[in-house]
Amino acid sequence: MRVEKSYRGISERLARRYLSNLGGEIAGGDPEGDGDVFADEWRASVSSEKVSVGPSVTLTEVTVVFEGDEDALDGLVEKFSQKAMRAGG
Repeated sequence: MRVEKSYRGISERLARRYLSNLGGEIAGGDPEGDGDVFADEWRASVSSEKVSVGPSVTLTEVTVVFEGDEDALDGLVEKFSQKAMRAGG
């Protein structure tokens, strides 16, 4: 199963740290790097881009692509989304 979600108000570093706290291991061990996050039943790829939200405002939008077992992803995506929403204010 594959689930793609986008979040505003968090950084790639913070997204990787949240995924690590949810049981994943950061490839290369560095949340500042660009590696994926892995666990036994899932994998997550993290990327970001600047998006315009008005004529003069841009935000960083982080996209996380979750892949893995459907049962594992259901709980993981929900828990990650809760963490990401709290971080973004």
